[in-house]
Amino acid sequence: MLPVSLKRYAWLSIAAALATIVLKGTAWWMTGSVGLLSDALESFVNLAGALMALAMLTLAAMPADEDHAHGHGKAEYFSSAFEGFLILVAALCIAYAAINRLLHPQPIEAIGIGLAVSVIASIINFATAHTLMKVGRQHNSITLEADAHHLLTDVWTSAGVIIGVGLVWLTGWLWLDPIVALLVAANIVWTGWRLLQRSASGLMDVSIPNEQLAAVETVLTGYRQQGLDFHALRTRQAGTRAFISLHVLVPGAWSVQHGHDILECIENDIRSVVPNAHVITHLEPIEDPVSLHDEVLDRII
Repeated sequence: MLPVSLKRYAWLSIAAALATIVLKGTAWWMTGSVGLLSDALESFVNLAGALMALAMLTLAAMPADEDHAHGHGKAEYFSSAFEGFLILVAALCIAYAAINRLLHPQPIEAIGIGLAVSVIASIINFATAHTLMKVGRQHNSITLEADAHHLLTDVWTSAGVIIGVGLVWLTGWLWLDPIVALLVAANIVWTGWRLLQRSASGLMDVSIPNEQLAAVETVLTGYRQQGLDFHALRTRQAGTRAFISLHVLVPGAWSVQHGHDILECIENDIRSVVPNAHVITHLEPIEDPVSLHDEVLDRII
């Protein structure tokens, strides 16, 4: 089962998306601004992403079974890929509406009240993003952190829209509204593209972050000073779980028990610097040249 705390915050993201859809939709209905319309459409993306995140977090937390011996951690990447796709679709809709308004300008109405409503929606998003970021880092949840980053992007997008509509109010230049909407579309295309890249990296077994790799190397350096050596270090990230495997070269005269005890210490030390890591070690005699035949992924015969 997924910890109750994470489910609670996933539901918080859904509630925030629903609230901002109502508020931003109201702001657009009152003003007729395509900038505010683009902001409201992005909130629908937030809602879809939050729902998908909740579903994939629940799936990712399921224990390993006969068909999924390594667990279900990669499910989180489907969430970010789905959200990235929705962002790109929303950007196309925004761009279409903005170009149409640019070709056929229309006055904006009730700007003051509309902007006030949009500001309230942005405050809700900012508070939610701050909470999700804190909890995501505390529980090492990539999905919650990604959701928080997306909400923060929405906050900055909203700020740009509010400034653009405010300038229309002050200057009377109607063309500013669709121009701001086009800038919003470009911004969320970039967000969607980064999410898709992140998802592809995870599904392609991307290595753990460089800072964690450096921490593992620091652990291994300490054991090298004791006369041990290592090769075939391979890592991959699957959602919140990391998988690390390596071969440990020790003196061939050691007993099996002594070698096993050392491997246990190495695995525990690696898990201490890489949270939620599954560590697999393979013991080999340091004097035997055959030990180096599997240094690369495809073993040398």
